Amino acid sequence: MPRRGRPGLHPAVRYLGGRVLTALVSLLAVMVTSFFLFRVLPGDPVSALTQGRSVSVEQLEAMRRDFGLDQPLPQQFADYCLGMLTLDFGMSYQYRVPVADLIAERIGPTLLLAGTGTVIAAILGLVLGTRAGWRRGSLMDRVDTGIALALWSVPSFWLGLLLIVLLASGVGLFPTSGMSSPGVEGTFAVALDVGHHLVLPVATMVAVVYAQYMMIMRSSVLDEMGSDYLTTARAKGLRDSLVLRRHAVPNALLPTVTLIFLNLGRVVSGVILIETVFAWPGLGSLFYSGLRVPDLPIVQALFVVFAGSVILMNLLADLVYPLLDPRVRT
Repeated sequence: MPRRGRPGLHPAVRYLGGRVLTALVSLLAVMVTSFFLFRVLPGDPVSALTQGRSVSVEQLEAMRRDFGLDQPLPQQFADYCLGMLTLDFGMSYQYRVPVADLIAERIGPTLLLAGTGTVIAAILGLVLGTRAGWRRGSLMDRVDTGIALALWSVPSFWLGLLLIVLLASGVGLFPTSGMSSPGVEGTFAVALDVGHHLVLPVATMVAVVYAQYMMIMRSSVLDEMGSDYLTTARAKGLRDSLVLRRHAVPNALLPTVTLIFLNLGRVVSGVILIETVFAWPGLGSLFYSGLRVPDLPIVQALFVVFAGSVILMNLLADLVYPLLDPRVRT
C-alpha cells in the first residue's frame, strides 16, 4: 500500500518565509558591504581629527588603538559583525559617545521630516493623479502633469537652495536652517516654531517626491476607465463623481499604495541632502558629518540603518500586497 506523502507547507507560509529569508540575506549583504565600502574611502580618521594640532607619534598610535584601527582587518570585521548583531555600533570617533545614542537622538527629527513629507506627497499625488487621469487631455491634466514632471527632474539640493534664497534669505518668511529657534518656551510655542522650520524642508521633499505617486495614480485611473464595471456603473445612472469615488479609485489605488510602501525606506535615506541643505538635526546630517572624517562607526551604522529601512519597507510591501489584491495569493 503506497505511503501517503507529508502535506506541504501552506502557500501563505511559503510566501512569508521566502520574503523574510530574502530580506535577511539582503541585510547580511548590506552589513558586509558597509564594512568594506567605507574602508576604501580616502582619508585617515586619526589624521583628520588631529589636523592642525601638534600631536606626537605616540599619541597617534594611542588613538588608533583606542579606535581599534591597529587590529588586523579580519579581527575588525569580526568585532564589527558582533557589534551589529548586538546593536552595539561602537563609539563615535569625533563625538566620543555611543553611536546608538546619537542615532536615538537624531532619528526623531528625521522621522518627523520624512513622515510629514511622505504623507503630504502621497495625498497630493493621489488627488492630483486621480483628477488628471479622470480628465485626461484637459488643460488641468496638462498643467498638473507638466509641473509634476518638471519638479521631479529637479535635484532636491538645488530646489532647497532656491527656496532658501527666495523665501528665507531674501524675504525672511522662513528660517534658513535648524529645527528650532533659541529661547522659545511652552509646548504650543515650540510646536509652532518647529512647524515653521519644517515648512521649507518638507516643501522641498514633497515637490520632488509627489510626482511619482501622481503619475502612477494617473496611469492606474486611465487603465480602469475602460473597464466593464465602470460602464455598468454608468449604465445604472450613477454620477461620474460617484463612479470615480466608489469604483475607479479603489481599484486604481493598488499600484500607488505599493509604491508608497516601497518608497518609505528610500525616503528615510533620501533626506540626507535635504537635511544637509537645511542643517536639519537628523540622521542625514549626522551621516554627512561622519563622512567628512570619516567616522567609521557612524557611517557604517547609518548605512545599515538606511539600507535596512529600504529592505524592511520592501518586505512590508510584499506582505501587504496580497492583502490588497487577492489575485496574487497562491
